[in-house]
Amino acid sequence: MIALLFLVVFLYAFSSEKNKVRKVSDPVINFQGDNNLFLTHENVSKLLILNKESIKNKPKESLDLNVLETALRSNQTIKSAQVYLSVNGLVTVDIEQKKPIARVRTNASFYIDDQGSYMPLSSNYSARVPLVTGVVDKNDLSKVFVIAKKVNDDEFLKKHVIEIQQTENHQYFLKFRQSHFTVQLGGLKNLDKKIMNLKAFYNKALKEKSLDNYTNVNLQFDSQVVCTKI
Repeated sequence: MIALLFLVVFLYAFSSEKNKVRKVSDPVINFQGDNNLFLTHENVSKLLILNKESIKNKPKESLDLNVLETALRSNQTIKSAQVYLSVNGLVTVDIEQKKPIARVRTNASFYIDDQGSYMPLSSNYSARVPLVTGVVDKNDLSKVFVIAKKVNDDEFLKKHVIEIQQTENHQYFLKFRQSHFTVQLGGLKNLDKKIMNLKAFYNKALKEKSLDNYTNVNLQFDSQVVCTKI
C-alpha cells in the first residue's frame, strides 16, 4: 500500500510537471454565426499576443485566458470572444463578430452595428447595408440608430431604402433604390405611423404606375402623405 501510494504521488507530480512545461500549439479559431469575415484568422492571431510575443510555443501554464479574451474584445469589430485551453495545450478561440446594419459615409466612414455601436470598416469584407449621410457623430448614434434599425427590421424598408440622411437637428430623409423621390420623414415622433403611411402611398402609386411622377414624399403630417410632383 505504501509503495502504491508513493507510485501515485510520483505519477501525479511527474504529470503535473510535464503539464506545466507543455507548449501551446497554433490556436484553433472559430467564427460563430455569419460567415462574412470582417476579421481573418490572421487578424485574430495578431490579437493573441502576450508580452509582445505570439502565444505559440509558450508554456501552457503561462497563459492567462482572461487577458487574451480582453485583448480580443478590445477590437471594435468583435462582439464577443471566448478562449479555451485543453489539457494537451490546444488553444481554441470562439469569435462572434458585430453585425453592421448601416454604413456612415460623411467626413468619416464606419458601420453602425445592430446594437447601435460604432464598428470600423474592414479591408476584408464590405457589407451591403444602407448608407448614412449628412451630419453624424460616431459618439452620438442613438437617434440615427432608431431609423437604421427600423430599416433593417422591416422587410419593405430593407428591400427599398439605400440611404438615410440625418440633418444637424435630427431630421431624416430616405432614398429608395429604384425611385427618384426623396422621403421626408422628419423627426422620430410617430415613426411607425409614418412608415405605415409610406407603405400605403408606395403600394398605391406602384399600382397606378405613378412612382416616377414624384420628387418628394413628405410624411411629417399625421393623417396624410404630401407629395411633390415633377
